[in-house]
Amino acid sequence: MPLVGSRGDAPGGVRGSAPALPMRLKLYRAADNAAAIAQVRADLGADALILSSRRIQGGVEVTAALERDDEPAPPPALDPRRATALGWHGVPAGLARRLEAGPLAFALSAVLRFEKLVLREAAPPLLVVGPPGAGKTLTVARLAARLVMAGTAPLVVTADGKRAGAAEQLAAFTRLLGLQLLVASAPAALSRALARREAGAPVLIDMPGSDPFDPAQRDEIAALASIAGGTLAVVLPAGLDVGEASDLAGAYATCGARLLAATRLDLARRIGGVLAAAGAGLALAEAGIGPGAADGMVPMTPDLLATRLMRVPDLPAARTGARPT
Repeated sequence: MPLVGSRGDAPGGVRGSAPALPMRLKLYRAADNAAAIAQVRADLGADALILSSRRIQGGVEVTAALERDDEPAPPPALDPRRATALGWHGVPAGLARRLEAGPLAFALSAVLRFEKLVLREAAPPLLVVGPPGAGKTLTVARLAARLVMAGTAPLVVTADGKRAGAAEQLAAFTRLLGLQLLVASAPAALSRALARREAGAPVLIDMPGSDPFDPAQRDEIAALASIAGGTLAVVLPAGLDVGEASDLAGAYATCGARLLAATRLDLARRIGGVLAAAGAGLALAEAGIGPGAADGMVPMTPDLLATRLMRVPDLPAARTGARPT
């Protein structure tokens, strides 16, 4: 149950002798941020503001507020450093405004969706899609390495029969991991490959690079996804133009994709495109943080993204939010 902190008492504990405060404040305790947000929304509604969040033993403690009907509430104080950082990264203005109040990590968890990849045994196959050169094959290799290091051998399939050397590149990784790579670039071949899945082993499918705006290529993605009966995860590199990232994410979402793996977070200076892609309907799942196959990708979390967003060079362009020419 949430703990309610009443702020309507007058100094000295005399009830009713002080004017009503302009905001109704409440204190909540929960196991994590997601549970706290659910309590706030259920209790105060969608208009509630998150004023603060802190970790406590056993979970988190959140202070939320709702504007009273009798008096206008003052706007929350804005963090100029955060506004500068979001502007420098090119975060879309509407999205940036929704990230102004409360701790940044908490605001990100409230505004955007974060989901973990389900890679346990008997989980639906994971189909990794994206435009050419986004990092799909390396993402599959990294996820396979993660599973092998955890003691689970996945079934790894490449459906990329178009790009020269695509199968050989992934095969080099799977050999190092002691895994066999199956090649299945057509629906019938993919069906046969999936029949070789052993005892519910996790399945990783490297899809061909695609243009989600091309109807024929969208149909190809849909056909392979239907055969696999799996989950579509989009790989997009950080550093994309904000509009391009949003358009790509939205187009892949129409193909049935719902997860996003953002690669090259270690190389891209401005990552507003990552937030734009998430805002277009994809849940943030993975972050590429380095070149290594074994440790170069980690689950995306609000804390990780908040830290990366606030990493702004001390440049005149950074202080003004302008892009250097």
